[in-house]
Amino acid sequence: MIRVDVSKCTGCRRCETVCAFFHTGKVSNRLARIKVVNLYESGIDGPVVCAQCKERYCMDCPVNALTIGSVGQIIYSPTGCVLCGTCETQCPIGAIEVFNECVYVCDLCGGRPKCVEACTEGAITYDPDGDMSLESLEKAEKMNPDQKRHNYVRKQGEELRKTWRGERA
Repeated sequence: MIRVDVSKCTGCRRCETVCAFFHTGKVSNRLARIKVVNLYESGIDGPVVCAQCKERYCMDCPVNALTIGSVGQIIYSPTGCVLCGTCETQCPIGAIEVFNECVYVCDLCGGRPKCVEACTEGAITYDPDGDMSLESLEKAEKMNPDQKRHNYVRKQGEELRKTWRGERA
């Protein structure tokens, strides 16, 4: 799984750039499977990417257009997908997005995530044996992916700021 440490993220978006270019040959944050959220009001930046969570909420796909690959990645089948948006709706952190008649979700670049290689700050790491639960997150089906990402990073930022304050006290 890809782990994110928002305390190390500078908001440079290098991860987005390399992700989009690796998958599409184009540079566009809209085409990236990882999205950096900048919360300027609190000074927090953080990438949001599929956590390969234990719950696998996205697997509620009614046509089974998503499967789990050999390294735990989500594999999207464009020929089987009907673009219903169930996967996008079910993901509590906004890591899946339907855009341009395609589902954008991290596929771990086949086991060598390019975003991890591109992150010079160590904010993104890859742990192939990692395990993460998103069960504690409230379902936010009424939010769009961008709102979910902002909410997720905001919550991480609030926890981070508490530790910053605690360290100074």
